[in-house]
Amino acid sequence: MNTLVMWDDALLRYDMGEHPLDPVRVELTMALARELGVLDREGVTLRAPEPASDDVLGTVHDPDYIAVVRAASTGRRLSIMGLGTSDNPTFPGMHDASALIAGATRAAAEAVWLGEADRAVSIAGGLHHAMPARAAGFCVYNDPAVAIARVLELGAERVAYVDIDVHHGDGVQEIFYDDPRVLTVSLHESPRTLFPGTGYPDETGGPGAEGSAVNVALPPGTDDAAWLRAFHAVVPGVLRAFRPQLLFTQCGADTYRHDPLANLWLTVDGQRAAYLALRDLATEVAGGKWVASGGGGYALVECVPRAWTHLLAVVTGEAIDPQTPIPASWQSLAASKRSNNPVPTSMTDGGSGEWTPWVPGQTPDAVDRAIMATRAAAFPFFGLDPHDPRD
Repeated sequence: MNTLVMWDDALLRYDMGEHPLDPVRVELTMALARELGVLDREGVTLRAPEPASDDVLGTVHDPDYIAVVRAASTGRRLSIMGLGTSDNPTFPGMHDASALIAGATRAAAEAVWLGEADRAVSIAGGLHHAMPARAAGFCVYNDPAVAIARVLELGAERVAYVDIDVHHGDGVQEIFYDDPRVLTVSLHESPRTLFPGTGYPDETGGPGAEGSAVNVALPPGTDDAAWLRAFHAVVPGVLRAFRPQLLFTQCGADTYRHDPLANLWLTVDGQRAAYLALRDLATEVAGGKWVASGGGGYALVECVPRAWTHLLAVVTGEAIDPQTPIPASWQSLAASKRSNNPVPTSMTDGGSGEWTPWVPGQTPDAVDRAIMATRAAAFPFFGLDPHDPRD
């Protein structure tokens, strides 16, 4: 198996300063993956990306918006089109840094679609909130959408996008809401309690693309077992019915139990279980064609490097044993970067990654109600029975 990992230290230049989206989380991820030998595996290729051109960005973004991003990147103080806010402060070189991430994710998807790689990872990508003409949620350019647009341009007829970030994948959904060739599936904390306030079960696709959006809105406090129960009650069924030719997954790590910006309660063990499930689904429904990106995640030392090192391991080959100790050299590096953050010593939080399959009415709690709401809204579009756990 050949796996492409898009990487260059220049990807760390997407730096908004004193801001939750700190590039140190990506830096520490790549350092940990190297320490554990993940990036040295047979068949793994690291490739430096090229920035996406304005024409490429224009496949999903308005030209006027791109021009504003360029202007704001020169140091001009602009507060327009979502820029210049606390969520999306402008910074020198913002356009170039954002275009490089878009170029990385696009190249990953292109390589997999063209057969140059079996799987690919754009760990700095996953900026799923950016809208066609507006920055949002720490995201300037929507690199997953740019990548999916490229695969469609190359002739794909069915692409599935599965978003497991704690926040709704609103930008990708918005961009492809009227396109029946793209299925967007998002599992996220309820929009009643978390940004961006969208992702209700009744958001199911625009005219002519009914059923192309599937949303699972989970209550605060959802833990590993409940999250995995919801995932398996919804995602495999719709993917099997849709039959994608390529699976793109946005793997934000902000579902973590101690993430400062959200309220779900997953461990890195639960996140690892999600990656394994996505790998198996990519093999089953998409001929193995799998592109994975990063996303959110604000427990910069405690979670993100471990979660995404597990992701890199799963994408590139064998999963890492959760009991694996973290090398002392990485612990020292992490402490030097963020001295106030607890530094983990192993690749587990002590979770099991186990879950119990969903059965209608068997667990009449808030998660069960969320599952049923999504199945009732979305499953009929796929010819599936919302009440049959076999679907």
